[in-house]
Amino acid sequence: MPEGDCTERPARLGRAVTEPEIEALVRGICFKTGPPTVTGVELEWLLHRPEAPGSPLTSARVEAARAALGTKSLHSAVTVEPGGQLELSSLPAGSLMECVAAVSADLAVVRDTLRHLDLTLTGLGADPWRAPSRILHEPRYDAMESWFDRAGDAGRRMMCSTASVQICLDAGYEEPGPLGYARRWRLAHLLGPVLVAAFANSPLQEGRRTGWRSTRQAVWAGIDPGRSGAPALDEEPRAAWSRHALDAPVMCVRTEPADSAPWLVPEGLTLRSWARSRAPRAPTREDLDYHLTTLFPPVRPRGHLELRMVDAQPGDDGWIVPLAVTCALFDDAEAAETAYRAVKPLAERAGATPPPHSPLWLDAARHGLTDPELHETAAVCFAAALDALPRLGADRQVLAAVAAYAERYVAHGRCPADDLLDGEPAHGTHETHGTHGAQGLGMPLPGRTHTDDR
Repeated sequence: MPEGDCTERPARLGRAVTEPEIEALVRGICFKTGPPTVTGVELEWLLHRPEAPGSPLTSARVEAARAALGTKSLHSAVTVEPGGQLELSSLPAGSLMECVAAVSADLAVVRDTLRHLDLTLTGLGADPWRAPSRILHEPRYDAMESWFDRAGDAGRRMMCSTASVQICLDAGYEEPGPLGYARRWRLAHLLGPVLVAAFANSPLQEGRRTGWRSTRQAVWAGIDPGRSGAPALDEEPRAAWSRHALDAPVMCVRTEPADSAPWLVPEGLTLRSWARSRAPRAPTREDLDYHLTTLFPPVRPRGHLELRMVDAQPGDDGWIVPLAVTCALFDDAEAAETAYRAVKPLAERAGATPPPHSPLWLDAARHGLTDPELHETAAVCFAAALDALPRLGADRQVLAAVAAYAERYVAHGRCPADDLLDGEPAHGTHETHGTHGAQGLGMPLPGRTHTDDR
């Protein structure tokens, strides 16, 4: 499932749960505190034929790839998204370098396997070649598409045409301080737009400039805030998230057996109202678990923190840079304090609207590091990360990759999207004159309405 893990097959129906039980369960599992020592990453990739990236893939071809990869011994879980994107989800690793080594080894096996099937992986935040087309057809995806289609095509684009680097970090200590869970929660939401801007890599879709450096983030801005938005950030995190989960719309009510009939797609039903009405049937613990996987905020608390705002990156190893930078800024106490001081002034600009729909997040997606304030903040954060990475055990290759990225992009107020906009288009794309904002993608245009500033 793109931008999440709704591909997990739901369990059979179990005992019904009440509203107070749901609230207690959510509060108990959203932040599991302790020393921040574990790192993980989920990598989504566009899957296509090397010489024909604009050609649609058949479900048979994607299934053949999945079957071939299923025979390999990998550390990471491999799943296929509804549009044919491939995702690798790492196991929790005890260090940054352990995570990098395990996922790099898995990617080498995956690429070699796909090469024999005339398929390849490309790191871009949004498919620049093909219109969104769902390859996987199962009841949960049918229900999801029906729910999203009520509000336009942003949800379908998210499902079928986007890819990301999702960084997973421990929630942090229970106690306050740079490594405390409340501070890390707030840091994630203020650092988020800096990461969006610094790693924006999706300025094209269906062969056209979209007007956004991160079209993927623009797609998220076109999705219902109840599903893609963050909870209130001025409240205690556990209370805010449990309230947000209860008040979020229910995407679907599954049938039993799971594939026996189309899943119900309710309208106007929140988890709270479902628990109170117990109709069309009473919700169960399994329904709660599934509901939580259908919430796609930019930072999702799953016991650990799942940062979901970074576009898929170019090159075989481009994903290592956002992983390393983010780990350094969260898990090194000195770098975390520096980063927090750097991003704290952004709170005023973010305003009261929760991410990713706030003006700050929208500016980050549209302008990348051409935005002066985001550029200045990114420079401070990258410098702090480079200083901290040796303390986290980063090797020379990782340090060199982060330093090279900082020099090529951050120092010059650029991001990978600028390479595409400046005449290095992704293979198979063509550009049209002018720009196309979210309205050109079938989405309401939030925030500022001026066109791309390049």
